[in-house]
Amino acid sequence: MTDSLRLWFRLVPAYAAGYFLSYGLRSVNAVIAPELMEEVHITAAGLGLLTSAYFLAFGLFQLPLGLLLDRFGPRRVESALLLVAAAGCGLFAVGTSLEVLAVGRALIGLGVSACLMAGFKAFSQWFPTERQASLTATIMVAGGLGALTASVPVEAALPLVGWRGVFLVVAVLLVLTAGFLMTVPDQAIVGQRESFTRQLRTLAGIYGNRNFWRFAPQGALTVGGYMAVQGLWAVPWLIEVNGASRADAAGVLFLLSLAMLAGFLFVATCSGWLGRHGVSPMVLLTTGMGLSLVAELAIIRGMAPAVWLWPMLGLSFSLGNIAYSQLAASFPVALSGRVNTALNLVVFVGAFVLQWGIGAAVDAFTGSGMLRSDAFHMTFSILLAAQVLAFVWFLVPTKR
Repeated sequence: MTDSLRLWFRLVPAYAAGYFLSYGLRSVNAVIAPELMEEVHITAAGLGLLTSAYFLAFGLFQLPLGLLLDRFGPRRVESALLLVAAAGCGLFAVGTSLEVLAVGRALIGLGVSACLMAGFKAFSQWFPTERQASLTATIMVAGGLGALTASVPVEAALPLVGWRGVFLVVAVLLVLTAGFLMTVPDQAIVGQRESFTRQLRTLAGIYGNRNFWRFAPQGALTVGGYMAVQGLWAVPWLIEVNGASRADAAGVLFLLSLAMLAGFLFVATCSGWLGRHGVSPMVLLTTGMGLSLVAELAIIRGMAPAVWLWPMLGLSFSLGNIAYSQLAASFPVALSGRVNTALNLVVFVGAFVLQWGIGAAVDAFTGSGMLRSDAFHMTFSILLAAQVLAFVWFLVPTKR
């Protein structure tokens, strides 16, 4: 076994395990939504607010997270935060009110906020630039597996342990993963020699970079919108608009996650080969984002059965995370933690606003006399229009 391969096996599985749990926790409320609404007596807007508390805490911590990753390193930061996520899962498992559940959900979001960014930071430290797209896709495969687990397997486990039991099991797994991460190799951080004031000035420079703002609107509306829908509103759409049962809706969500996983595997295994044949990661990113808009339009218009359209959305979205490595490549490696978390902040703020806003919009349209299925159609159409504008903005070249 070569040194490079040995390093891969020491680093990637540990960070992948954290992201597996992170993505599963992000998506699980879509499956348990009927139980939450019935047991806690909340509206669609309340469900959106509860679930999006994950995104709010996750997003708000991205700026300090970038500074921490560049100063203390990914291993220590993620291990500590996973213990916070475990506490959040425990609180969510015993909560009986919307307020307590929201706090638990926010702690979960805070605790898993480093799971992807810490992996990106570690990979940028140990591996060359040309391997970053493949490594990014590899850890996203773990996220896809987490999304798969949060669909049909969770739906099948509910009669056995209930949704509270699911969160207790995940709390234990988070503690074990934190311990696993402390066994991976660590590396001296260049950012430790920077003063805190200098780190903040550098962060301001990232947000003032025009290339950053080429990626940001699409990240907030398209990637954030996908996360909002996959993490909560896909199942209610399938039930309210398509007339599916909860089990059938969970099955479609499983297929969506499976297609997304296939896309991650494709990027992980083929991006290097495609690059050598003239297909750059930026071409893959642009193609994926364009296809995702076509898939959303087809879903809204009902152009084909849901079992075909939703997996198409998952497959096209799987290319969207290439944006992180492409944006970070235009900055020094020492800033990679701050660059990735700066973009991630925009993405998760978008996910929070949209996940809550979709529920609020559906309630508002329904309250005005519109049928619930029509309210979903109107809300998703408005979201798609905004995403198209963000995609057009992304297509405009930006001088570095």
